[in-house]
Amino acid sequence: SGIVTATSFVPTVGQLSHRNIIINGDFRIAQRGSSSTSDGYQTVDRFQVSKGGTDENPTQAQVDVSSGTTPYTEGFRKALKVTNGNQTGGAGAGDNIIIRYKAEAQDIANSGWNYTSSSSFITLSFWIKSSVAQEFQITLVSVDGSSYVYPTETPSLSTNTWTKITKTIPGNSNLSFDNDNGEGLRLIIVAYCGSDYSTDSATENAWNAYSSGNQFGRASTSTWYETNDATLEITGVQLEVGPVATPFEHRSFGDELARCQRY
Repeated sequence: SGIVTATSFVPTVGQLSHRNIIINGDFRIAQRGSSSTSDGYQTVDRFQVSKGGTDENPTQAQVDVSSGTTPYTEGFRKALKVTNGNQTGGAGAGDNIIIRYKAEAQDIANSGWNYTSSSSFITLSFWIKSSVAQEFQITLVSVDGSSYVYPTETPSLSTNTWTKITKTIPGNSNLSFDNDNGEGLRLIIVAYCGSDYSTDSATENAWNAYSSGNQFGRASTSTWYETNDATLEITGVQLEVGPVATPFEHRSFGDELARCQRY
């Protein structure tokens, strides 16, 4: 009892080490190459960059984090950067550019998250930087059983400024995850998606039944997409059990490389 002053708190849920469910969240591992204009897994391991309806292919690249910045001061040296092409046709209803991560179902099932309880939480945190000042959609999709979608968004970002994003997500009685190595939970950071993805309007910061009309969450602000060679960068992606974001779990290069080999 009484007053306690502390500089940090040890988590009271989840394990103390190996907390980060995301593999290669600091983007150090890029076994396929450092830059590509093709879809899918082309640069940093475990992360896909996909597009649809674009007039020019976007570029995905593993890039350096500039010294003197935060997140550089927190130990991050690499980031994933998406550069928009010249979308001369404008923002079409079916157009999209997304960054996608697929977490294995067993990693969620065995994480310690009581995902069927609304009073049990996972927390997503990452750094993001955009050359255009606007907000961006973030979406979680449960894949096993009856799929559900959890859409949320960043605040409006300042131009070319790293911003730390933290989102705490509750469980839901409709969620289920198999104890296998198939896809279980999908994380999508949406650079842009058109109105075709909001035909079935999804409620933000809540679990919604999945449909083709909300697979990326909600329709996006189009400013970034319609700006020639606009850029979006992310680093330090962490997903962990509990209601608070703990400092990023930096692991050895060899340890993280071994985790990348699982797929």
